[in-house]
Amino acid sequence: MYKYAEHLAVYQSPIHQKVQMNYFVHVPVDFARDEKLPLIVFLHGGGEKGGDPQKVKIHGLPRYASGDGLPVRAVVLSPQVPDKGDWNWWLLHEETFELIRKVARKYHVDKDRISMTGLSMGGFGTWVIGTLHPDYFSALAPICGGGMTFSARRLTQTPVRAFHGGKDDTVPLDESRRMVDAVNRAGGKADLIIIGEAGHNSWQFAYEETNLITWLAAQKRPEK
Repeated sequence: MYKYAEHLAVYQSPIHQKVQMNYFVHVPVDFARDEKLPLIVFLHGGGEKGGDPQKVKIHGLPRYASGDGLPVRAVVLSPQVPDKGDWNWWLLHEETFELIRKVARKYHVDKDRISMTGLSMGGFGTWVIGTLHPDYFSALAPICGGGMTFSARRLTQTPVRAFHGGKDDTVPLDESRRMVDAVNRAGGKADLIIIGEAGHNSWQFAYEETNLITWLAAQKRPEK
């Protein structure tokens, strides 16, 4: 495991004047500015919204990066949706994408290896932002999420690994299945991994029991 240093900042929305987004950036403790690392974006679930940035580290990549570390060297961006107003990743998709671009520039990441993953509300956000910017991301890994199937055809060149608990009673399994089927019908390459006995917390299996994090860091955008 690689140890990580943590940086916390606030992003002021240029679109919605009252919106400020906390965000963490985690980098390897020996990160060098001339190192072209992949960028992995992590989108949290609905329970981690708010003004307390520490909530972002309850699950997923920021939790591991701030703890024992990660199995890869990467820059990890973890923004937070504010709880003042009925905000979600869809309503803040423009801000979120601009923040991703800002962090990518600041840390001089490998622009061919920028991937995104998220859980629950963040799984929906991964589908939404991924389909809005299909040429930008090298891979997507939405967990217990869903999206708009008519937009799935945009992901024919983007590798997708979706995860969902077989016994999820919060977000129906069909939400992931419909999106994955739509990508594949359009000629894309999307896999759906169903964790048969898992409920809504299928992210624990996805991040801890599979090579998902390593896979995300390794994916590259196809050459044009």
